[in-house]
Amino acid sequence: MTAVQSSGGNSPRRVLFASLIGTTIEFFDFYIYATAAVLVFPTLFFPAGDPTSSMLQSLATFALAFFARPLGSALFGHFGDRIGRKATLVAALLTMGLSTVVIGLLPTYAQVGVAAPLLLALCRFGQGLGLGGEWGGAVLLATENAPPGKRAWYGMFPQLGAPIGFIGSSGIFLILSGVLSDAQFFAWGWRIPFLASAVLVLVGLWVRLSISETPVFQKALDHETRVRLPMASVIRDHRRALVLGTVIALATFVLFYLMTVFTLTWGTTALGYSRSEFLVLQLVGIVFFGLTIPFSARYADRHGRRRTLLWVSAAIAVFGLVLAPLLQAGTAGVLTTLIVGLALMGYTYGPLGTILSELYPTAVRYTGSSLSFNLAGIFGASLAPYIATWLARNHGLEFVGYYLSVAALLSFAAMWATRETRDMDFAGSDGR
Repeated sequence: MTAVQSSGGNSPRRVLFASLIGTTIEFFDFYIYATAAVLVFPTLFFPAGDPTSSMLQSLATFALAFFARPLGSALFGHFGDRIGRKATLVAALLTMGLSTVVIGLLPTYAQVGVAAPLLLALCRFGQGLGLGGEWGGAVLLATENAPPGKRAWYGMFPQLGAPIGFIGSSGIFLILSGVLSDAQFFAWGWRIPFLASAVLVLVGLWVRLSISETPVFQKALDHETRVRLPMASVIRDHRRALVLGTVIALATFVLFYLMTVFTLTWGTTALGYSRSEFLVLQLVGIVFFGLTIPFSARYADRHGRRRTLLWVSAAIAVFGLVLAPLLQAGTAGVLTTLIVGLALMGYTYGPLGTILSELYPTAVRYTGSSLSFNLAGIFGASLAPYIATWLARNHGLEFVGYYLSVAALLSFAAMWATRETRDMDFAGSDGR
C-alpha cells in the first residue's frame, strides 16, 4: 500500500477521535433504543394484553431500523462517494441524533393510542437511516487516512464505538434503575437517555467539522474518477463483493444481537433476573468485547483479514453448540456465555470494517461497504431477537445455538471465497 499524506492536515489523533466519537454516539443512540425495546416500550407504547405479544411487537419496531439502514447506505453513500466523506458524516450524525431526541419526547399509548407506536416506528426508521450512512463513512475516515501496514488498526477505532456506546447506554439505564423507583422510571426516567444524546451529538458535530477530507477521496477528486451513480455501479459491477461482504458480516450481527437483546429478554423473563442484575452481567461481557477489538485488528494487520475471520467464524460455530447448556447453568453459566460470546464478537468485529471497505474501489467504497454492512444487518440482526425468542419458546433454547452456528458457517464459507486484501493499494484510483 502506498502512503498518502493528508493535504488537509488531518493528524492521526484527530482522525481517530473523529471516527470514534461519531460511531460511539450513533451506537449509544441505537442501543438505548434496543434496551428500551425490551424494558420500556412493550409496556408504554403497545396495548396492554399478552406480555409476549407486546414484547414481539416492540422487537418488530427494533427490527425496522435495520431495513432503513440500506436506504441510508444508498442515500448517504451516494453523497459520500460524490461530494465527500466529511459533509456526509455530518448529515448522517444529525439524522440519527434528531431521531433519537424526538423518541424521548414522544407521547405514550395511554396518551395518544395507536399513534404512539406509529410515531415510535417513524423515529426508529430515522435512526436506521442515519446509522446506515454513519458507519461506512466513519470507517473510511479512519482507513483512508491510515499509514502503510496499519489499515486494520485504524479501521478498528470506529468499531470501538460499539462497545463504548453500549457501555454508555447500559450504564445510564443501570444508574436510572438504581436511583429511581419503577414508577418514576416508567413515568419519565426512561426519557433521559434519549434526551441526553443531544449533548453528545453537539460534541460529535464539533469534532467532525474540524477535520479535512480524506486524502484518498481527495485523490479521486483530483483524478476525476468518481462515478455518476455509485449505487448503480455497485449493483452492476461489484455484485460479487456485495454478496460476499454481506455474508461475511452475517455471523457478526447474529452473535451480537443474541448476546445483547435476546439474552436481556430471556434473562429478565425465563431466567428470572431483574433488569439491574442482568445489565450488570452484560456490562462485564461488553468489557471483553471492547478489549478484543484491538487484538483482532493487530492480528489482522500482521496475519491477514482472511485468516483472522476464518478462525473466528469457526469458533462462533462451535460456541453456538454450547450456548444452550451454558445459559441454563446458573449465573456462572450466563456470565460465561456473555464473556465468551462478546469476546468472539470483538475478534470478528475488529477487522470487519476494514475488509468490507477493501472489497470496493474508491469511487464506490462508501456506498459498497455501507450496503454490505447494512444488508447483513437485515439478514443477521433485524430479526435475530425475534427469531431467537420464537425458537426458544417453541423448540427449545438449543435451537437458538443452532441458529448462530448456521450463520457462522455461512460467514466462514463467504470468507473462504474471498481473497486476502491486506496488501492492496488503497490509494489507487481503481481501489486495487
